[in-house]
Amino acid sequence: MVQVIFDSKTGNVRRFMEKIEHYSKEHVDEVEDINSPFILVTYTTNFGEVPQSTKDFLDKNGKHLIGVAASGNKNWGEFFAGSADRISRSYQVPIIHKFELSGTAKDVDLFNQEVEKVVTESSAKMDTVK
Repeated sequence: MVQVIFDSKTGNVRRFMEKIEHYSKEHVDEVEDINSPFILVTYTTNFGEVPQSTKDFLDKNGKHLIGVAASGNKNWGEFFAGSADRISRSYQVPIIHKFELSGTAKDVDLFNQEVEKVVTESSAKMDTVK
């Protein structure tokens, strides 16, 4: 089972993660090093920026990242959940989902579906490399 690591400042991402039932979940502050594939869920700060705490975590553990999701506020327009765009480009991983604030039941369903796809694709790639 894939692990989901998350970063939350105002509680929106934490509330979203409380709705996710099928995965092992830990906050970035609770994880020192991770040595297996993981999904990252984070928030967006300023104008589509990646939070420093997320950057610090990825500097140490980014090589195991297989997908990213982010929370944001649609009032920011093109910068909505922009941290997912930046992380996706930097680490060459798919964006699993972008959701507003703490997400809805539909967001949870979409997140779960996309995580399953990414995990399946990632497993297939690892099998090919072996």
